[in-house]
Amino acid sequence: MIQIFRGWWGFYRRYQRGWFAGLMAVTMAFVVWSPAFSRTPPVDVNTELRGVWLTNVDSNVLFETQRLDNALERLQDLHFNIVYPTVWNWGWTLYPSQIAKNVIGREVDPEPGLQGRDMLQEAIAGGHKRGLKVIPWFEFGFMAPADSELAKRRPQWLTSRRDGTKIWKEGIHDRVWLNPFRPDVQKFIQDLIVEIVSKYDVDGIQFDDHFGLPAELGYDPYTVRLYKLEHRGKEPPKNPQDQEWLRWRANKITQFMRQVFFAIKAAKKDCIVSVAPNPQRFSYDYYLADWQRWERMGLIEDLVLQIYRDDMKVFTSELDRPEVKAARKHIPVSIGIITGLKAKFVPMERVAQQVKETRDRKFAGVSFFFYETLWNLVQEPPQTRVSRLKNIFPTPTQYPNLLAGWKPRS
Repeated sequence: MIQIFRGWWGFYRRYQRGWFAGLMAVTMAFVVWSPAFSRTPPVDVNTELRGVWLTNVDSNVLFETQRLDNALERLQDLHFNIVYPTVWNWGWTLYPSQIAKNVIGREVDPEPGLQGRDMLQEAIAGGHKRGLKVIPWFEFGFMAPADSELAKRRPQWLTSRRDGTKIWKEGIHDRVWLNPFRPDVQKFIQDLIVEIVSKYDVDGIQFDDHFGLPAELGYDPYTVRLYKLEHRGKEPPKNPQDQEWLRWRANKITQFMRQVFFAIKAAKKDCIVSVAPNPQRFSYDYYLADWQRWERMGLIEDLVLQIYRDDMKVFTSELDRPEVKAARKHIPVSIGIITGLKAKFVPMERVAQQVKETRDRKFAGVSFFFYETLWNLVQEPPQTRVSRLKNIFPTPTQYPNLLAGWKPRS
């Protein structure tokens, strides 16, 4: 019924902008969602999402066939049931991509460990053989390194601050951002996504806050012209946190998210659209990624909320936010828990405590960031970490069937 309501509500909204566009949209929605009308079994209360992100930063797990296969086997043994391998990072694809070759000049990241092989295909084959779901993570979204081949070849695609500067610092790294409002940028990003969904037997695809834009950006000539066109010649506000200016840009990104959602479903209707954002206030105010609205529009089928907090009171307060509770009434919501970074040690005791708080509230599951800090890059004996993981996941459990008529756990 939720899908029916959303479909007709969307039709009504589009009718206001033109009856034919509305008719086409609701027809497409019916084609995409019609199988859901016959899905009656709710998600089993005994299922649990148990995930981990596989990165190419501070980790070499993706850079060698046998190493990747060993990692998947180890995760199966520890009763995980899903992996999120990064596939778009540092301005490159980590799988052979004709779209990337056409635009960037290389079909795959020049990392030696990725040459002559298809990492994503290996992850899918190895994961599925072991009962693991594989949802590639479109990590960098609209972001790219400032010195990347993409930024050099397409300088007109980059957006800027009001003073014209483009560099955005992520730690020690200089980044730039593709303009998410440009049709040519949108086509490139959407083509990459559809290429993955169409070419590979993926279980879904995942986005995060990088599928937005830092709020301080968006003052490039193209966006300014677009804003003025829609505001009777008025310039964008000088304050990047102006509420109307935030909303206008966030709405444009939401429109693109909707376009991508339907492009994914047209390519593969049972491909799960997963989003792993920060809490709503941060995602919206700093990245213009309005995941709360995306969820209300039916554009998210799996929410993995990143709550990377050391303070347990802050952690639990984020679990209990109204927008999180509201999302849980519609879709499965899991919690992303940090297990450490190269420069940040997280004791397994805290990880276990955060898993417990998540389970006590009957969330759909947990996912850990990131693979290498489960037992490497840590200040505890690796075997101690593994032993604690076995306590957290003592027995196998099924991955939730996210498209089978989600029902919140009571």
